[in-house]
Amino acid sequence: MKKPRLPALLLALALLFTLSACRPSAAGPSAAPSEEAAQTPGPEPSAGPTESPSLADDEEPGIRLAVLSGPTGVGAAKLLDGVDNDPASLHAGYAYTIAADNSELVAGLTGPDPEFDIATVASNVAVNLYNKTEGGVKIIAVGTLGVLHILESGGNASINSMADLAGKTIYAAGQGANPEYVLRYLLKENGLEDVEIVFADASEISAKLLSGEAECAMLPVPAATAAIAKSEGKVRQAIDLTEAWDSLRNGSQLIMTAVVARTGFVEDHPDRVEAFLTDYEASIKYVNDNVDAASELVAGYGLTPSAGIAKLAIPQCHLAFISGADMVASISDYYSVLYSIDPASVGGTLPDAGIYWMG
Repeated sequence: MKKPRLPALLLALALLFTLSACRPSAAGPSAAPSEEAAQTPGPEPSAGPTESPSLADDEEPGIRLAVLSGPTGVGAAKLLDGVDNDPASLHAGYAYTIAADNSELVAGLTGPDPEFDIATVASNVAVNLYNKTEGGVKIIAVGTLGVLHILESGGNASINSMADLAGKTIYAAGQGANPEYVLRYLLKENGLEDVEIVFADASEISAKLLSGEAECAMLPVPAATAAIAKSEGKVRQAIDLTEAWDSLRNGSQLIMTAVVARTGFVEDHPDRVEAFLTDYEASIKYVNDNVDAASELVAGYGLTPSAGIAKLAIPQCHLAFISGADMVASISDYYSVLYSIDPASVGGTLPDAGIYWMG
C-alpha cells in the first residue's frame, strides 16, 4: 500500500466529479453551506487522491480500505471520520484511500501486491472484476441503491413519469456503465422506443440544462443536485429512477454500489470483514439519520463539492446497508436484469454463488 507522506488532515483532496462507469460526475459550483456539524468535520478538500494518516513502519492496518468519491462513498463518511478522529469507536484499525475513479480501485484490488483489502465500487464493476479475476473478489455488502434522476429544464413541469419521456431526447451520463443500462431497461419496460439518448459528460449536460439547450437529462446525485441548485428554479427533478424501477415490481432492486473484498483477505481474516461490516452499517445509519452533520463530513472528505450540496444529495442517494441473504437476493436479480440488456454489462456471464460472502 502507498504510504502517505503527510497526515490526512493536511492532505485531503477535493475530487472532481466526472461520471464514467458510474463514478462521480462533475457537479457544478457550491451551494449554500449546511447547518453547523455536531462534531469535528473531516479534512478540508484540496486536489487529488486522499489517504489516511501514515502508520509506523512496523504497524500494519487491520483493513486497507478504499472508497470511491461521489455517491458510492457517501455512506462511509462517518467511518472515515472515526479513523481520523475517534478510532476507539471502530471495531477494526483502518488505513484508507479515497479514489476518484473505479479503475484506481480495480488496480488496487488486483495484481501480485494489492494495495486494498476492501473497496466500495460500482455494482457492475464488482461483477466484472469477479469474472475477470476468476473469483478474486467477493461482494460482502450493498451500500447504495439508485442515485439516478431525470431532470427537466425551462421551468416546465411536463415530465412527471416515464411515459412523459415519449419522443424526447435525453442527455445522459454514464455510457457503457450502470446508468446507461438502467436507462435503457426502464425505457424498454415502459414501451418507449422513440426516445433518443445522447451521451455526454456530466459537466456538459449540466451546462446544456442551464442554457435550455437540453430539455431533459439523466444525471446522478450529487451532479443532479448541483445542477438544480445552480439553476435558480430553471431545472427541476422530474423522475427519481429508483422509484421508476420499483414501480415495475419485477422483484429486483436498483443497486448502484457494491462493497467488495479480496477473496484472499476474506479467507484469511473473516473477523476483520465482520468488523468492517459493523462499522460500515453504523456509518450509513449515521449519515442517513444526521444529514446536517454528515453533510459537513461528506464535503470535508471531497465526496461532494460542498456541504450544501451534500445536504441536498444525501436523502437522494438511497443509502442502504444490505448483507447476507438479503444482499444476494437483491443484487443477483439486478445482475439478471443487466445481463438481459447486455451480457457485456456483467462481464459476459452471470456470476455464480461464489461471488457472495455470507459471513
